[in-house]
Amino acid sequence: MFLWAGSKATDGKSDRSSNYQKSREYDVLDKRKTMTALRAGEDRAILLGLSMVVFSVMIVWTSEASCTIVNSTIVGDVNCSYSCGAECRKSSRYPCLQVYVSLNSTGKVLRLLHNEETQDSNPECFYFPKCRKDYAATHVIIQNISERLRSQHTVQCFVDPTDRIDSAILTQIYGRVAVFHSLFWPTCTLIVGTIIIAMVKLTQYLSIVCERQSRIKK
Repeated sequence: MFLWAGSKATDGKSDRSSNYQKSREYDVLDKRKTMTALRAGEDRAILLGLSMVVFSVMIVWTSEASCTIVNSTIVGDVNCSYSCGAECRKSSRYPCLQVYVSLNSTGKVLRLLHNEETQDSNPECFYFPKCRKDYAATHVIIQNISERLRSQHTVQCFVDPTDRIDSAILTQIYGRVAVFHSLFWPTCTLIVGTIIIAMVKLTQYLSIVCERQSRIKK
């Protein structure tokens, strides 16, 4: 009888131990799942913050300056294509005009471009006209632009104040409102992106500290 009771008591302790062990395993699994989800969310937050910082740095801010025309020369031809109807395109070319200016404030020589679109599309040439079949007519247009620039000698241009771009533009497509937005929103993006990264790093640090304290208490 005592042996049976002792065996029964032992079985009860074994069951409780087994249940406790299973509970501990479930807790560990839950913690691991939670930590995995938190780390994935933190990684996405850091990626978002870094993307915002990068995009804010990529935006160019320009300031107005006085430039002196140094050289204005047609250096060659650039291939292009024009539409000749529905689903029809033919090849042509246009002269590549290169213009260099000197900043009156610093004496630095920069390549002059027509506007922001020229800087994005073909920074090697001052101006890219609409591609046409008649090359001679396009050549006359570019030649007139070159002679006009030479006769002006001094022009107002826009440069990058950070000196990251070794070129200047003659005209801006957008006005002061666009300049304000190009200055305001990149700054906000940079600040918000930095705050996101800082908050994620702070959360990670506090999580590590709390985990260490819980281990010490146990």
